[in-house]
Amino acid sequence: MRKLLPFLLQSVLVGLLAAGLLYVLEPDLFHRPQVVQVVQSLQEPSASRPQAGQGPVSYADAVARAAPAVVNIYTAKIIQERPSPLLQDPILRYFFGDRLHSPLRKRLQTSLGSGVIVSPQGYILTNLHVVRDADQIEVLLQDGRTFSARLVGTDPDTDLAVLHVHARHLPTIVIGDSDRLRVGDVVLAIGNPFGVGQTVTMGIVSAKGRSDLGLNTYEDFIQTDAAINPGNSGGALINARGELVGINSAIFTKSGGSEGIGFAIPVSMARTVMQQIIEHGRVIRGWLGIEAQDLTPSLAQSFGLDSTHGMLIAGVLRDGPADRAGLEPGDVITAIAGRTVHDAHEAMALIAQQAPGSKVEIRGIRQGHPFRATVVVGERPVLERPAR
Repeated sequence: MRKLLPFLLQSVLVGLLAAGLLYVLEPDLFHRPQVVQVVQSLQEPSASRPQAGQGPVSYADAVARAAPAVVNIYTAKIIQERPSPLLQDPILRYFFGDRLHSPLRKRLQTSLGSGVIVSPQGYILTNLHVVRDADQIEVLLQDGRTFSARLVGTDPDTDLAVLHVHARHLPTIVIGDSDRLRVGDVVLAIGNPFGVGQTVTMGIVSAKGRSDLGLNTYEDFIQTDAAINPGNSGGALINARGELVGINSAIFTKSGGSEGIGFAIPVSMARTVMQQIIEHGRVIRGWLGIEAQDLTPSLAQSFGLDSTHGMLIAGVLRDGPADRAGLEPGDVITAIAGRTVHDAHEAMALIAQQAPGSKVEIRGIRQGHPFRATVVVGERPVLERPAR
């Protein structure tokens, strides 16, 4: 044992000298295990990193929550067609008489669209132009179930309609807050474009408050570049959490297909319309019997005004609510029910929100002088818009 001890000490010393020399010549070798461990920790998913199906990586969870409540709508109606105009030619009728007489021909016309189940009781929101004049309405759910739907009511002024189906265990969508949407927010459109089946497209909120498009009487559209095509009408526009924020309604197109400019009715407006249709069978809106016009800079200058804020009364219906309150053409309305108005669109929306029979204070400017008037609000007549 004593003979081996010097040998072992010598071996240890040699090993230490070799290690020291190696450290001087190749110091990186002593740090590589630490570097490898750091790289491995970066490659592993952290708790804060979005997992599959969440956040910006995927919107699958949002779609999974909303898609079951989006339905395909199939409608059918019988169209009566007149015979060819050639058969009404007086010369032909002179020679052939009643033999050219042909009765009206009947033809079955079908169309398709989309809708959204908004309550467990079976109420479905869709566009009026999807179900207009339909003799039969069929609703197809994502799970394959099919039901006949009843038309509860319509609102031509916003192009909305409410359907109802008798069924159990219906999926429903979560109603979001369209007023909190911001330009740039991610949105998804769910519907049945061209009848190919339920389809999801993605985009952003391109603009809010779009109006003066000539589509509806009351317009406050959400503009989006999510692809919307024929058959998407009445379908859902949802946010990244799967909440309903709009009802897809129309597209701007020159080719007939999506060109990245689609319009959806905000769910805040759609929900109010739906509640009134369910409760009253129609939408009850306030009405003054006036023709409104925006103030242009030239008009404001001619009236001696410093700004274009307000609404110009271009016409007053005789014996209407405004006429009975003493309002006149040329009056500039600056406030309704204590709320400042900036343009005609905002003013007419405020008037529509007032309950018929209620008294509303109007403030404005007449011939350069401020004035006030109290108007007893009437109920807006229902004006059917032509079919699209």
